[in-house]
Amino acid sequence: MYKILISAAAAGALLAACGEQDPVNAAQDAVSVPVGQTSAMTLGANTVEGYVTSAAIGDMYEIRAAELALERSQNAEVRALAQMILNDHTAASEALRGVVQSQQIDVQIPTELDERRQGLLDNLRDAGANFDQVFIDQQVAAHQEALTLHKGFADNDDAPQLAAHAANAVPKLEAHLERARALDN
Repeated sequence: MYKILISAAAAGALLAACGEQDPVNAAQDAVSVPVGQTSAMTLGANTVEGYVTSAAIGDMYEIRAAELALERSQNAEVRALAQMILNDHTAASEALRGVVQSQQIDVQIPTELDERRQGLLDNLRDAGANFDQVFIDQQVAAHQEALTLHKGFADNDDAPQLAAHAANAVPKLEAHLERARALDN
C-alpha cells in the first residue's frame, strides 16, 4: 500500500511538472485515488454504515464538482458530462435517503464532505486554466471508487434494499466513467 501511495504521489508530481496542475494539489489528488479505492473495498463495501456514509459523501462530492464544472467549463462535452453527473447523482442521493428512511436503517447520512473529498473540491476550484483536465481526472478516479463501493455492496445480505440501490447505481456510474475516460483521451 505504501508503494502505491508513493507511486501515486510521484505521478501527481510529474503531472504538475508538466504544467497540468499545482504540484501540491496534483499530489493530493493522486494520493486520493488509492486511499479511496482501499476505503471503498474495505469498510464501505462491507458494512451498512460504511456504505451509506461513503455513498452519500460520494454523491455529495459529485454534485458539487458537477455544479462547479457547469459554472467554470466552456467545453460543451465537459459541461454535458457535468450535467449528466449532476442529474444522476442528485437522483441517487435522493434514492439513498429514501431507502435509509423507509427501511429505518440506523445510520446518520452525512451533510458535509469528508476531508479528502473537500480537498479534491478545493483543488478543483484552484485548477485555473487546467480546470477541464483536473475535473476529468477527478471524475475518472471518483467513478472508479464509486464502482468499487457499489459493486462491492450489491450482494450484501444484511440490507437487501440497500444492496439493490447499490446494484441499480452501477450502470449509471459505468456510463459516467466511460464518458469521462472518452473525454480524457
